[in-house]
Amino acid sequence: MNLGQVVQRSARYWPHAMAAMDKTKCLTHAELDAETDRLASGLVAAGFPVGSHIAMQAENCTQVLATEIACYKGGMVKVPINARLSPEETIHVVNDSHAVVIIAGSKHAADLAARRDQMPRLKMIVAISGDAGDTSYEQLLELGRTGIESQNPADSDLAVLHYTSGSSGVLKAAMQSYGNRRALLRKNLIRPGRDGGIGVIMGHVGPITHASGMSILPTLYMGGGNVLFDRFDIDEVLSTIEREKINRIFFVPTMVSRILASGLVPKYDLSSLKSVTYGAAPMAPSVVEEAMAVFGPILSQGYGAGETTSTVTVLTAEDHVAALAGDRSRLASCGRSYFENELRIEREDGTEADIGEAGEIVVRGPDVMLGYWNAPELTAEVLIDGAYHTGDVATRDEEGYVFIVDRKKDMIISGGFNVYPSEVEKVLYRHPAVFEVAVVGVPDKEWGEAVKAVVVTKSGIEITPDALADYCKENLPGFKRPRSFDFAKDLPRNPNGKIVRRQVRDAYWAASERKV
Repeated sequence: MNLGQVVQRSARYWPHAMAAMDKTKCLTHAELDAETDRLASGLVAAGFPVGSHIAMQAENCTQVLATEIACYKGGMVKVPINARLSPEETIHVVNDSHAVVIIAGSKHAADLAARRDQMPRLKMIVAISGDAGDTSYEQLLELGRTGIESQNPADSDLAVLHYTSGSSGVLKAAMQSYGNRRALLRKNLIRPGRDGGIGVIMGHVGPITHASGMSILPTLYMGGGNVLFDRFDIDEVLSTIEREKINRIFFVPTMVSRILASGLVPKYDLSSLKSVTYGAAPMAPSVVEEAMAVFGPILSQGYGAGETTSTVTVLTAEDHVAALAGDRSRLASCGRSYFENELRIEREDGTEADIGEAGEIVVRGPDVMLGYWNAPELTAEVLIDGAYHTGDVATRDEEGYVFIVDRKKDMIISGGFNVYPSEVEKVLYRHPAVFEVAVVGVPDKEWGEAVKAVVVTKSGIEITPDALADYCKENLPGFKRPRSFDFAKDLPRNPNGKIVRRQVRDAYWAASERKV
């Protein structure tokens, strides 16, 4: 089925049911279908035909959700941009992606308008609110019409440029095809251990431009509704679950830890919840057990990447219950592959590792990206004969459960966000007191991994952790800032004189039950 037709069909079947809502707006399936018709045709009327690259950057809202659907209907390429990126990173994505339009929240639109001369390909800034753009979202809708026929792109046509720093430290885009996105739809519908579809109310707390947004289209396909949170506020999340009877929700482990620590859960009726999925970062088994005691036997976990168009393994709710009743070590697993993809644990020579033997996770299937946008060298590193080499090292047991034990490269996953050490180190090296620095991920119950900087200061210069923290606050987005600083006389080096970040990292993980 054409991805745009998913919404058109749901509008016929469940016209009056809620499809999407945020703090200020609620759209039924019929209203979402009409709005996305008008948005897709409005973009065409404004001079942006099939194949145009359409960027979007805002906190979670119905307009961001509608932009995704409009891109599918219009056969355009969606370029979702994390709302937390710095203006410089945003400009890089806009330019690198060849975006000709960006639909943006008021603050982002103002930032972009102020730097318009740095984005030569960008033709139009559409402000969701405020007047900083070339036009407003509502004015763009007025150019369009309803009742359009959705485009029907081929499986191989480009659908999404999904930007991630991955393990390279450079913001790069996984090219997700329309076929990849159809595979995403299928695997969400066949995901094991879930209840039926009609009546689903899905809560989106994380940015829908990234992992949380992967479940939007499947929810709409089933006639369900999407509740969008523009920020993570525990009281607001829990009260909204109670009020709107949310029955499925996705959290990154940091959110789960904060909810448990808040002590607020008993204040609310959360009995509507049937599924709590966590992912995008590891979660300590002890936290999983605590969460199951609070939420009940409804936790499931997913493992995947933008390069695989979301989930490739699932640890189901039933798996969680069985682990608590038997082998608790299985709570450290990211589950089994249930979908159309083939997941292998491979040795360096490409042969399949034995049960219990560590090797790299390699994924092949219809959800694997086309490659990286404008980066053939990076593509060649990770896509070999059509299989995606993840860089994650894991073992597998005799029943197919996968246990991630390490990463081949130095990327940090903190609170579900990828942080590459070299990005942070580059900023710290500009500080006049810093002689050398190694940035690593260290164990953290709340964040999964926390960013730590180990600093060697210049001779005769002293600086406090607070001063470095203030400096980073001025120069780095929140999720990339070190949460702690240690000082050292020197850093370990290899025979070529290069700092061995891995040795710095290992010292902090020696007593941990897992290595990522």
